Amino acid sequence: MPMSPADAVQRPPAVLTTRGLTAGYGRVQIIRDISVDIGRGEVVAIVGPNGAGKSTLLKAIMGLIHVWDGELVVGETPASALATEGLVRRGVGYVPQIGDVFTPLSVSENLDIGAYTLPQSEVARRRQEVIDVFPRVGTLLHRTAGKLSGGERKMVGIARALMSRPSVLLLDEPTAGLSAEVANTLLTSHLQTLRGVGVGILLVEQKATAALDAADWSYVMAAGQVRFSARARELREHPRFSDIFFGVIQPDSQATQGSADTDETISTTAQEDTAWAK
Repeated sequence: MPMSPADAVQRPPAVLTTRGLTAGYGRVQIIRDISVDIGRGEVVAIVGPNGAGKSTLLKAIMGLIHVWDGELVVGETPASALATEGLVRRGVGYVPQIGDVFTPLSVSENLDIGAYTLPQSEVARRRQEVIDVFPRVGTLLHRTAGKLSGGERKMVGIARALMSRPSVLLLDEPTAGLSAEVANTLLTSHLQTLRGVGVGILLVEQKATAALDAADWSYVMAAGQVRFSARARELREHPRFSDIFFGVIQPDSQATQGSADTDETISTTAQEDTAWAK
């Protein structure tokens, strides 16, 4: 499925697309009519206040919660009917905020689990390819994952997901619980490394400004919907960034469909505490 006209401008070919995705828990819809694109080698940030539905979106894409409506396309292949394993085999990797590694197992065993979709004959070669991307992981192979530092665990979690050769990687709050220095390394060095090997990244991150500094494209979610979409730098530098962050935008504006050229539609005030946007 092609990108929407607004999103397609100067963006790489999509490796993952959602159109009209509506999902939630039990009978409660949490996200509604979500349409996003992630391009090859592109870092796409999903930002917004707590409770906006950002992590729910990733779980819906991965088939971990009930999806009422919408379409998912991986590359050019419809994938709405695929279960989680099928999505992994199609090239979608996922690193959750919690449970990103198997703590009782060694780092080496974690990598082997990440390679379960590969033929056994390819596992050793793929492991070396992943270590070439993250050399630090190669020094940790015999360590127990549960005894690693927070930054090391997150790196191993990403490396585990890379073992399946994903074309797109979903990262849910990867800096949660990390020190400022380690979080900065993850959002700069690690993401740039992944971009360099052509992996598309869909990044959910509460540290909005840091995420936007690292990203190419951005979507703002509020109250379960995408309210704004623009190049990450344009959003980061917008004089009314806090208003946009909290979704205080006219619902019928072009901004909700990806245009960054509708300043007049943005409300002049945000009612919430802007500290969440720092």
